[in-house]
Amino acid sequence: MRPLWVLNCVGLVRAHLGSATPALSRLAGRGRVLDLEPALPAVTTTVQTTLLTGQDPSRHGIVGNGWYFRELGEVWLWRQSEGLVQAPPWWAATGRPKVLKHFWWYAMNSAATAVVTPRPAYHHDGRKSPDCYAWPPELKSELGRRHGTFPLFSFWGPGAGIASTRWIAQSFLTAVEVARPDIALCYLPHLDYDLQRFGPTGPHLERNLRDLDAAVAPILAAAESEGARVAVVSEYGIGAVDRAVFPNRLLRDAGFLAVQRNATGELLDAPMSRAFAVVDHQALHAYVRDPDDVPAVAALLRSCTGVAEVYAGDERRQVGLDHPRSGEVVAFADHGCWFAHDWWLDPRDAPDFARCVEIHKKPGYDPRELAFDPVGGKRRAAVALLRKKLGFRYTLDCIGMDPSVVRGSHGRRPRPEERPLLIVPGDGHAITHQREAAGLLAAVAAEGG
Repeated sequence: MRPLWVLNCVGLVRAHLGSATPALSRLAGRGRVLDLEPALPAVTTTVQTTLLTGQDPSRHGIVGNGWYFRELGEVWLWRQSEGLVQAPPWWAATGRPKVLKHFWWYAMNSAATAVVTPRPAYHHDGRKSPDCYAWPPELKSELGRRHGTFPLFSFWGPGAGIASTRWIAQSFLTAVEVARPDIALCYLPHLDYDLQRFGPTGPHLERNLRDLDAAVAPILAAAESEGARVAVVSEYGIGAVDRAVFPNRLLRDAGFLAVQRNATGELLDAPMSRAFAVVDHQALHAYVRDPDDVPAVAALLRSCTGVAEVYAGDERRQVGLDHPRSGEVVAFADHGCWFAHDWWLDPRDAPDFARCVEIHKKPGYDPRELAFDPVGGKRRAAVALLRKKLGFRYTLDCIGMDPSVVRGSHGRRPRPEERPLLIVPGDGHAITHQREAAGLLAAVAAEGG
C-alpha cells in the first residue's frame, strides 16, 4: 500500500494559497482544491472525528470539544480517549492498515498502531511540566532523543506559537520512520493562534502563513522521497469577531443558572441549574434539566442579540446534533460574535482559575487564554515562574477577562471565503461537505494501493 499522509493545517483557506505558501501551493497545483462546508459545530474534535468517520455528530457522538457528562454532573473538555468516538474510521473497512495519529485528537486508548499526543506531567505539588504521550514506548524515547521535550507552553496559552508546530512537524517525520504507517495523520495548529488573537487579516497573516509553510515543506519533500501521497485538510476558517456574548449571564438573570460559593470564588453549580450553557467558540450547548423549560430557554436565546441560530429538541437534527450528549438546546453565534463562558456578574466574584490557562475547569472554551492580560499579565507570569523555580507554590494568573482581546473565531456556518479546504492528489473528485471527505480519503488511499 502506498502510504497516505494527511496534514491538518488548521485555519487554512483557499485565499491563503499563493506567494506566502509556496510549498502548499505547489502541492495544490498538482492536485485538486475543494472548499467544504464544515461539520457543526466547526470546532477541532467534532471536525476531526467527522473527517475520519464520514458521520455527523449525531452518529459519532463528538458534539463539541467537550460536553456535560450528565451522569457525573460535570463539564469535561478535551478528553483524549478514542473510546468516546461512536463510529468507526474510514480505514476500518480496508483491512488492518498501520495508522499513526500524530497530535490528531482522540489518540489515547486508541486502535492506532502509533500515537503521539500532548499530555502534561502533573506533579503532586501542583506543578505542570511539558510532556507528551506516545505509543509504543520506544517511539517516545526516540522523539525525546532527537527533538527534546515537547514545548507544551507554545502549544496553548499566551506563549502559543510556531515552536510547537515546528516540533510536531519535525517529530512527525521521526514517528513515520519508526512506525512505518500506511496512513499517517498530522495536526499542525499554528494558524489558529494569531488569527484568533488578531483576526483573519492584517500584517500578522503573511508571517504566520510563511511559518506554517516552512514547517510543512520538509514533510512534503520527505513524502516525495518516500513515495507517499499527501492530502491537506483544514478544520475550519477563522472569521473576524468584535463582540462577546455571555449566554450564562443571560440564563442566570432569568433564574435558570445556579451558583455555589467557596474559597476559590463563585462556581457554576451545573447539576442544580435548571439550565446552563457549555460554550465552544461560536457554538453552545444549553443543558436544560426539566423538559418543560426547553421552550423558554430556546426563546430566551433567540431573543439575545448576537445569537443567530437556535435549535431545540428535534430541531437539532437539522444541524446533525440530535445526540444524547448534546444540550437540549443548541445555538450558534451571529457573524462577528463569539460565546464567552462567564457566569459571574461582578469580576470580584470570578473563580480564581478565571485568570489562568485552565482548559479543564472552565465549562467552555476560553480564547482569552491566548493573550496576556494587558494590565500586569506578563509581570504576574514572571513572578509566578520565579516562585516555581524557587520551589514555592504559585498561581499563574496571567490571563485577563477582557473579551476585546479576541479578534477571530469559528464554529458557526462560515461565509464562503471562510470555508475550510481539502487538497487531494489527482482530479475528478467533487465533494461539498466535510463528512464526504472520509470517503474521498479512503478512495485516495485505495488508489495508492
